[in-house]
Amino acid sequence: MPRIFFGVEIPSSLKKPLLQVKAPIDGAKWQSANQLHLTLLFLGQVKPEQIPAICNAARNLPVPGFDLAIDGVGCFGKPESPHNIWAGVTPREPLVSLQETLQQRLKPEGFPLEKRPLKPHVTLARFKKQREPIGELLANYLHHHFGRFPVHECVLYESTQGARGSVYTVLERFQLPS
Repeated sequence: MPRIFFGVEIPSSLKKPLLQVKAPIDGAKWQSANQLHLTLLFLGQVKPEQIPAICNAARNLPVPGFDLAIDGVGCFGKPESPHNIWAGVTPREPLVSLQETLQQRLKPEGFPLEKRPLKPHVTLARFKKQREPIGELLANYLHHHFGRFPVHECVLYESTQGARGSVYTVLERFQLPS
């Protein structure tokens, strides 16, 4: 069964500065340019026959396009033993509105509502077992401004496991009104 999620694509112009955060940190599995994205709503494994209904729910979204900024670097977990390294994304409000709209439209299809609050971010690195403290890296990028970009669409991705980590394939794009 395919694993799918809704997200926002990061423009190429911002991928290069995000990739420059990469540092030699033991245990870090850094994301490639093709893996950088912002997850809006993870649906998990779905039956292939559910995908048309998911796409229908995402058509004609009433949330207008908006601008996002990518600023600063943080981590999930403690800096001494992080789970991942991420770049922060603001503002949160239009992303929450988009996520809530998608959830309300998908609820009749049997998809549960996300209980955790949305923490908009772009994952830069993941850690499996061995972890090295990253306090210095976080301090160096705490107030770093990576850039701004307009969001004109929401993207439905399929996630598959490849030899070098997850591979994200665009299934469909959904335009947001101007």
